Amino acid sequence: MYRQVGRALAVVATVGVVVSGCGAGPSQVGSAVIVGTTAVPLEQVQSRLDVALGKTDVVAQLASSGVGAPDIARDVVTGAVMHDLLARTAATEGITVSEADVDAALQESGGADAALSQSLYDLSAIRERVRDRLIAVKHAQRIVPGLTITADLVAANSRDDAAAKARVLATGGPEADALFASNPETSRRNMSYQAVRSPEAASTVLFGLPVGRTAYFQPSPQQGGWIVLRVTDRQEDANADPSAAASLGDSDLAAIGDRLLQPLSEEVGVRVNPRFGVWDPVSMRVVAADQQGGAILPLMG
Repeated sequence: MYRQVGRALAVVATVGVVVSGCGAGPSQVGSAVIVGTTAVPLEQVQSRLDVALGKTDVVAQLASSGVGAPDIARDVVTGAVMHDLLARTAATEGITVSEADVDAALQESGGADAALSQSLYDLSAIRERVRDRLIAVKHAQRIVPGLTITADLVAANSRDDAAAKARVLATGGPEADALFASNPETSRRNMSYQAVRSPEAASTVLFGLPVGRTAYFQPSPQQGGWIVLRVTDRQEDANADPSAAASLGDSDLAAIGDRLLQPLSEEVGVRVNPRFGVWDPVSMRVVAADQQGGAILPLMG
């Protein structure tokens, strides 16, 4: 269970100039992000930056792979958001992760010293990240076996095309019917996806939407295509065989567990200090304002 979790530790940190070099937005002064009514102080982010700056080898490796300071800063804030959402979920569902569980996960990934040498975190932050990933895995294990999503889908060739089709799909009626009729080769109605059989789909916005909601997203920026979808049914069979989740690896389960936090993030609200970017529920990350991976449309009245 712990092997894949331990491999997700390598990248998180930034440099102090990212925090200190920009002005604060209204109502965000002193906070990096606000999740619900819980504010993550800038000082907390800065503390992790100070540790990161001392790990020059890892910083250089990240830079050589094209990861810049703003990208890494957003990753730090993303981690803070996910930590909050996972803590809320663990409390609600009674999920527990012991210190021994965290120790085992670290040992599976080569031990604490290896994690420290490969990460921009200090040990306390590494243990927090490991704990969060274990909670995400356990969360997914409870829901994945009986989770099936049914949706209508339409392909699009650009963001503008996807946005336009999404508005039609969300409104429904004759225009939506015509959308499918005019795109028979690139559209499907009532397509069903089981989480245990389609883990890649289960980690996308498709599995984070309630019935009736519409979204559009770009599965692969390298390929350029877009998908527009509207969820028509969602089943969580409580009687499903729990062992079905064993067919998935921990990395898949962790990704799905994170995706299943999407409704909670919308319910409590996530407000990011503009200096870092915006919260993107499609990617479940903090991104630059012009790099959102799509959009989730509100329910049409």
